[in-house]
Amino acid sequence: MKTLEMDARIKELRELRRMADELSQEIEAIQDSIKAEMLAQQTDILTGSDWKVTYKEVTSNRLDSTALKKQLPDIAAQFMKQVTSRRFMLS
Repeated sequence: MKTLEMDARIKELRELRRMADELSQEIEAIQDSIKAEMLAQQTDILTGSDWKVTYKEVTSNRLDSTALKKQLPDIAAQFMKQVTSRRFMLS
């Protein structure tokens, strides 16, 4: 790919990312207003003609790897798994 072509692709990528960020913020704002309404109504579920929204507490159990490494570093080391990946960054 030539430099001019790459410049155009990068410009397009930046614009699409900007648009995605704006959409993400709008989505978050709408979700927050729906959540606020559900809290005001003290309900976990709202339904309409063709939709259903739930907003309720969920409890999950997760391993506290920081505490494990602190208290039992030898055991934590036995279960460590090295993972290699590639990261795409644009600046």
